[in-house]
Amino acid sequence: MESLLPLLLLALAFVVLIVLPMRTRSRQLQATRRLQAGLTVGTEVMTTSGLYGQILRLADDTVDLEVAPGVVVRWARAAIAEVRTAPADQAAADGEPSPAPQANGEPDPA
Repeated sequence: MESLLPLLLLALAFVVLIVLPMRTRSRQLQATRRLQAGLTVGTEVMTTSGLYGQILRLADDTVDLEVAPGVVVRWARAAIAEVRTAPADQAAADGEPSPAPQANGEPDPA
C-alpha cells in the first residue's frame, strides 16, 4: 500500500494541475464562441483591446464597429470580448426609471 501512495499523489497532482484548468479554459472558450456567434447589428460591444463601439455590419469573420459618429472601423469577429449594455438599459433592468431630460435636453444633475 505504501508503494502506491506516491503514484496516487502524482495522479492527483496531474488532475489538479492539468485537467481541471483545461476544463475551465474549454468552458470559457465555448462561452466566448457563443457570444461571438450571437452578435447582432446595433449591439454595443467591447473589443479585446478595450475599444467600445456599436455593430453596424456583420460578416463571417469581420465586424464593422462605429466607434464615434461617422467613424467606422473593421475588426475581426474574434476580437469581440463582451457585449455592453447602455446605462439606461441597465437602470431599466434593475427596475429604476431612467432620468427624465430637462427642457434643454440635459438630464437633471441632481
